[in-house]
This record gives sequence, structure tokens and C-alpha cells, in this order.
Amino acid sequence: MVFYEALCPDSKYFLTKQLLPTFKVAASIMEVKLAPYGKARTNEFDDKVSFECQHGPAECQANIYHACTAKIIEDPLLRLQVATCMIRDNRLPQDAMHKCSKQHNFENVDLIQNCFDSDHGVELLKRNGEATHALRPSVTFIPTITIDGSQGRQASILKDLFSEVCKAAGESEEAKNVCRNHKSN
Repeated sequence: MVFYEALCPDSKYFLTKQLLPTFKVAASIMEVKLAPYGKARTNEFDDKVSFECQHGPAECQANIYHACTAKIIEDPLLRLQVATCMIRDNRLPQDAMHKCSKQHNFENVDLIQNCFDSDHGVELLKRNGEATHALRPSVTFIPTITIDGSQGRQASILKDLFSEVCKAAGESEEAKNVCRNHKSN
């Protein structure tokens, strides 16, 4: 699971330089769950939920678009391609979502927009916040990545995700084939 923030430079680097390239060669031995939220805070008052995000209101919007994208796009590679595209330039989150959906031929942009416009997007982000706050040890750096539920060796995961995925994948034939046939960058 990838705990990240949509406007965080370290998250951007991880998604673009580690996660997407690793997934492209090791998808058969990986399941990626995206949890945009990071160091945000959830505020609830009179049944109204709002967020304060580390990099300001635009990040809160972008995190909700990312959460909706993660929920709506079922194809794992397409989901990751759109999220990675959006994180490259999230200053205008709605524009990024439209541009990246179009660029990767995801036709159902309205589903993502409707999720964002409804309470559903807020609920998804709130749940990501609960999952983020439940991490033990607590998050100190964003992105934080868990492999098989463990934070393990974050420094190594952030620098060489492929090797860490291969270590966690075990001895199945599929894992051996993937890990032997692709050396990490």
C-alpha cells in the first residue's frame, strides 16, 4: 500500500521513478493500493467533514481526485498510469484528472468527477486518513509504503522498490521469472 500526498515532491518521485516502472515489469507479483492522504488532518464538525493538507487546499482537492481515481479505475496498470500522470502536475487537480484520463484513454471521466463532487470522494479520503493514522509505527515520512502489511525497510523500498518486491514475492515460479528476467534500474 502506498501512503502518499498528491503535491508532495517525494511522493511524485516515488510514483514516477519507482512505483510505475516496477509495476510495469512486476505486475504479476504485485497488488498496488493507493492511499492519498499523507500528513493531512481530518476535521469533523456538525456532520461536515473537511481536510487540512500539508501542501494546502489544492492538495486536498488533488488527494480526493486521486482517491476517486483509485476507486473507480479497475484496471491496475491504467489506475497507476493515471495517478502517476496526475501527480506530475497536480497544481490544477481537476485539469490534471481530465488531461491524464484522456491521455491514457480512460473514457469515464464523469465517474471520477461525480465521485469528487459527491460525498463519496470525501468519504474515500477520510478512510485513507484512518488507514494512514492506523499505521504502526506512525507515519513520519511521506510516502510510506507497506509491503504485505509491513513498513519493512523504507529507505530501501523508496530507492529500489523492485528488489524489495522480489524479496517479498517469495519463491513462486512467477516471482522467480519476473525477478530473474528484470534487473532493477
